[in-house]
Amino acid sequence: VIRPEPCGVCGSRIRFGKTAIKCCQCQLLLHTKCREQCPSFCVPRPHHHTWPREGVLADFAPSTPPLVPTLVVQCVTEVESRGLTETGLYRVPGAEQLVREWKRKLLRAGGVLPALSSVTDIHVVCGVLKDFLRGLKEPLVTFSLHPAFLRAVEIPDDAASDTALRHVVSKLPPANRDTLAFLMLHLFRVSQSPDCKMDVLNLSRVFGPTLVGHSSANPTPLAIMEDTPRQCKVVARLLSLPPSFWRGFVGTEQENLVPI
Repeated sequence: VIRPEPCGVCGSRIRFGKTAIKCCQCQLLLHTKCREQCPSFCVPRPHHHTWPREGVLADFAPSTPPLVPTLVVQCVTEVESRGLTETGLYRVPGAEQLVREWKRKLLRAGGVLPALSSVTDIHVVCGVLKDFLRGLKEPLVTFSLHPAFLRAVEIPDDAASDTALRHVVSKLPPANRDTLAFLMLHLFRVSQSPDCKMDVLNLSRVFGPTLVGHSSANPTPLAIMEDTPRQCKVVARLLSLPPSFWRGFVGTEQENLVPI
């Protein structure tokens, strides 16, 4: 192993220099000790149907707008169909092993995903969505626009801040912009559910580090400490923008996102 990667069975990272087993058909990577627990025979998949294990958001997006990855759409659809009465949605963690298993299963499936209706605990579905977003090579707001988002929310005048924020959102890569819009509309609906008890402040605390992150892949401890409250502020301000703004990016096409 040259670049450390997670084992496809146990999920633990296989360290640099260690010996591993890799399937030449489906590219599943395993610790040698996990060989006996390997899933049943794989099905070779065409390269263009599989997704990378990690990448920027555009690597997972469809070729036609709105450019929201199927994995994001399916998780959100499942959460909205049976999770809007769950207390602590996105705050309560799902079983870590199940989250890893389902994320791996969805990434290996590529564009045609297995149904999430068989996942009993909706918090596992929430965990898969958060883990997918956290695992991207750069956060949704991108490294290059990260400072601009922070500057926009620091403007004292609310109207001027909103205008600056809208401008920065429009400069995002299309896949990032469409996916951010889709997620904001979803999180707005979560915040409006009295059963979830997840208002804008709670959601911004959960999604600040995930969606906003830092301005580089390897932030210093000082940057991490300084960024945390500002990350939450960015998400809170994004959620304060009217739904009509976000619908301008996914629009009526949003109905076409829902999987059959």
